[in-house]
Order: sequence, then C-alpha cells, then structure tokens
Amino acid sequence: MKRVIILIISLILPLAAGAQAQINTKKVKISDFTQKITKVVLNGNEFYDTTMKDEIAARWRISPYEFCTLDEFETLKDDDRYYFLMSTFGQFKKETAPGLQFLTLVKGGQGASEGIGEMLEVVSLPFASAEYPSGREFVFLPAFIDIIQNHTLESMEKDISGYGGLGNYSINITKAGDMDIVFSEDDLNELVTESLRSRAFDEGITVTDEDEADQYILDNAAGTLVSYVVAPSEPVIGSYCYKMLIDAQTHKLYYFKKHRITKKFGPGFLPEDIERITAHRR
Repeated sequence: MKRVIILIISLILPLAAGAQAQINTKKVKISDFTQKITKVVLNGNEFYDTTMKDEIAARWRISPYEFCTLDEFETLKDDDRYYFLMSTFGQFKKETAPGLQFLTLVKGGQGASEGIGEMLEVVSLPFASAEYPSGREFVFLPAFIDIIQNHTLESMEKDISGYGGLGNYSINITKAGDMDIVFSEDDLNELVTESLRSRAFDEGITVTDEDEADQYILDNAAGTLVSYVVAPSEPVIGSYCYKMLIDAQTHKLYYFKKHRITKKFGPGFLPEDIERITAHRR
C-alpha cells in the first residue's frame, strides 16, 4: 500500500510542478491583456502627444485604451487593472546617459514603485535616438504601433514569442525572396562597400536617400520592405544599434537585429546583415 501511495505522489508532483510552471509563464501573466485598459502615456511634448493620439485612435484595435499623463501613470502604475504604453529611455552599461528611446508596453502591478524595470514588460521597441531624434520615427509610428499589437497577441498565444522578443521575426526574411527592399543610404554601415553591394544586391534591392525611402512607408507600397535603424546620436563603445526591415504595406516585421557598437563596427546594417538578408535571394 505504501508503494502505491509513493507511486501516486511521484506521479502527481511533476504534474503539479508543471501546472505551477505554466501559471508563471509570460503567456499566462498577460492573458488578460485584451480585457484590461491600455493607458497610453503622453509625455508632455505637444507634437509627440498629438501624433500619438491620432495614430492610436486610427490603429489601436486589441484592447480598450485611454490616454493619461506621466503624473497619472505614477499614480496608477501599481494597479494591475492597467497596461501602459509609453516612451522610455534605455541606457546600456558603458553609456554615461541614455542613448535610445523605446516604445514600451508594460503591465501595472506591485513592484512598479521600484521603477519601470521592475514592471512586467510585454514588448519594448527601439524608437529613436534619445538625445536628437531625427523625426523619421514619426513616419514609422503607424508601423511601430502595429508591430507592438501583433507581437502582444502572439505573446498571448506562444511563450516563445513572449520570451524570444522581436528578434524572432528575423526568420521572416527567408520568405521575402520576391519582395523589393529599399535601404536608406544612411542606414548602411560604411563597411557595406560598393563591391559588396554589386555582389549581393539584385535588381529588387534599392539604396536611396532617406526621404525617398520613407515615401514608400507613407505610400503603403505593396511588396516592399523599408530599412529603419535606431542608434544613439553620439554612440560610444558599448552602445547598441538596432536594425529593422518593415513591410511598408502590412507593417510586418521581416528583420530585427542588434549589434554592439565597437571601434570596428559603427551604426547601421553591417556586411553580415546584408549577407543574411540576401542569402535567400540568390
């Protein structure tokens, strides 16, 4: 009888442990997202706030939303009835000041008083330089809002999306062999030489100036991926650079990589990025 009891316990314990592990996963923690109110935090900059209000009103579809001020966020952030979409600043280890600005979606709850870093992060998308934003981020803002929403829904379905982050979407580039790709010249690292371009770029890949590249986004060009790079205005060794390719029409993320800035590798798409992006086109 004792052996039977021991056997039963040995069977139950792994199941209980598995259930406990499931309860603690990110997918489960954010499973209430669509039923909770997302507070879109305005930062007091008139242009940013107006643009954010317009784009959220036009595009936000996955949860009820309300706008709030930074002061209201400070009051409400401990309340797990709310999620918060807000602009945040990121400072990496060797930086003396924040170098990048992010669009971050977090869940309210206990521990928020210790700082945003202690809140449950759903997604954080590199948005712009912290010190001197170019303004280009507002051209891509509709795409960023859609990327955040799509990633949130996928994270509610699969833990691999929630824990893997935006980098998981780089697998999409393997399915983009017949799509056009438009690079802003400023998004290419100086190591992407004319020799490399002539070898790797086919007739479907264009390098142009920033304004013309952005026009593809504004025109919702079909079957076209457009480059976007986020890096500090004055990067130091140890800063990070983020590189993206975004579908101008669907706003699907096809490529998302980051690299640490060193003496050798500055901001922009590196030769290794170009090799990855073009590998499935040849």
